[in-house]
Amino acid sequence: MASEKEIEDLIAMLDGKVAKGDGRIRVRVSEDVEAGEMVSVHHHGRCDVGSAWATGKVKNEECVDVPPLEEE
Repeated sequence: MASEKEIEDLIAMLDGKVAKGDGRIRVRVSEDVEAGEMVSVHHHGRCDVGSAWATGKVKNEECVDVPPLEEE
């Protein structure tokens, strides 16, 4: 069970994301991440983060109206 502090921290984190303009937020809890650590993924598009469209598994270059981001 989460403590009151953990719940307040989660609400503050979500409020911060909304205040900065994030319109969609997906929260997942994972055993693969250290306790207290947070990993964020951001996608500049209309499809869901991690979907076949967002990861490039489905190609739709003819629908894209901006140049692709260069890979780092």
